[in-house]
Amino acid sequence: MTTFEQQWAQWHAAHEERRAGRHGFLAITGLHWLTETPQHLPGAPGEWSTGPDGVTVGLGADEFITIDEKRVTGEHRFGPLPERGDVTVGYGDAVIEVARRGGYDVVRPRHPENPTRVKYLGTPAYTPSADYVVRGRFEPFETPRPTTVGSVAEGLEHVYESPGRIHFELDGKALTLTVFNGGHTGSLFALFTDATSGITTYAANRSLAIDAPDADGTVVLDFNRAVNLPCAYTEFATCPLPPAENRLPVSIEAGEQLPR
Repeated sequence: MTTFEQQWAQWHAAHEERRAGRHGFLAITGLHWLTETPQHLPGAPGEWSTGPDGVTVGLGADEFITIDEKRVTGEHRFGPLPERGDVTVGYGDAVIEVARRGGYDVVRPRHPENPTRVKYLGTPAYTPSADYVVRGRFEPFETPRPTTVGSVAEGLEHVYESPGRIHFELDGKALTLTVFNGGHTGSLFALFTDATSGITTYAANRSLAIDAPDADGTVVLDFNRAVNLPCAYTEFATCPLPPAENRLPVSIEAGEQLPR
């Protein structure tokens, strides 16, 4: 392989390893929407509820969870969580994710023995090609714009802060992507679909991480590193959908394809 292909292969192998981790998204056994009425949740101890003061779990006499490796019994209050915030507690070999999505509090148990994880066969991808590494120009908005997008979870919406858009060309066409703030200072990411979506790639979305723009606004879009979101693998996801303007009218035959 060329150096370019070797670097991509190393990156994708690491990405697959994280995805198939013991407590990754493939280990999720359920998505539970909390209410003020305490309820027992399959795969989790105790009874769970939520209210103005956040999520509460009431644990039975022989039940416990671990937080920072300390055993917790009785009633535990998690307090209000910020939007897209989450905490994870231990439960034997499993973990319990407590999160806030679209204004709702949810609980997702993650069990390593979940068949979705155990039987995972990997995700194929297009052969990496330098043709899909393109330069673009980041155009910042005067002020960041709250952008509402749909979700794979029916009736749910997400609101992201968009700092601007990226202009680029592919296959001789001028294209634009609305982008959101990434996980690192200055970094960005884009949610998109293209003409391969629903055919060779996942229909609802793919995600592309983008390094921080240069001082002159130049960015590099490496579509070879476009990845599937968790909703491509599990029904227990709340993944966001791309904004309408990010439905690209070209075939991007790069990055991850439909999971096996």
